Amino acid sequence: MTNVAVFNIGTKPIKNRFEFNFNSLFKLCIVPLSLDLKSMLKTLKKYWIFIATIGGLSILILTAFYNILKTERVLPIYQPAQVNPELVDSSIQYQKKYHKIADFALVNQNGESITQADYDGKIYVADFFFTTCQTICPIMTEHMYEIQQETLSDPDILLLSHSVTPEIDSVAQLQRYAKRKGIIDSKWNLVTGDKKQIYDLARTSYLAVKTSGDGGPYDMIHTENFMLIDANKQIRGFYDGTDPEAIKTLLDDIKVLKASMYK
Repeated sequence: MTNVAVFNIGTKPIKNRFEFNFNSLFKLCIVPLSLDLKSMLKTLKKYWIFIATIGGLSILILTAFYNILKTERVLPIYQPAQVNPELVDSSIQYQKKYHKIADFALVNQNGESITQADYDGKIYVADFFFTTCQTICPIMTEHMYEIQQETLSDPDILLLSHSVTPEIDSVAQLQRYAKRKGIIDSKWNLVTGDKKQIYDLARTSYLAVKTSGDGGPYDMIHTENFMLIDANKQIRGFYDGTDPEAIKTLLDDIKVLKASMYK
């Protein structure tokens, strides 16, 4: 048993150990806190208009700072000197500025003449294919169809597919292919025409292929590349047309490009 010393002061004994007194604690802590809360609520009620105004201004200021500081994503403008040298014709390999898609005159699946004027002021995706291809072209066409459907309601986004076997891909052949693949004429042109012109476009305008050649009878190009072209005829992106993830990136980039070009 522990001995506890007791002192008599008057008639009430006091122990020399601390005794927990809940009433004392309540008076010391809870009561003042309750009074502080009441006082605080009273103050808030009195100055609520001022406090609300300050709060609103703070939100506006923070929002303004956020909009100023956040950086919008901008797509690069590709020049020949910035692209994989394997994709660039030696005649323009060191060009660092002013590269644009050259003018062209080709024929689409409906026998209509298609020129650069049909794409002036438009964003478009270009590729190179042939209708009898059994390897990468069917996948590329499926992905171009996906882009068509995703941008169907946007007249500022177009598609352009160039045949690399124009001697086989006649207007009638392209028309059959277009119907089979669900191509919408107003959105997507399949073009045929002069082989040398098409091959020059692929090599010196779109920077789409790794092989060199003259566009002659024995020349053949075959590429999976999709190119994103802006309203100023400049290349803004290269994508693997056989890769679903690359197509997702391309669709996102179209939105970014449109936001920056049509402000």
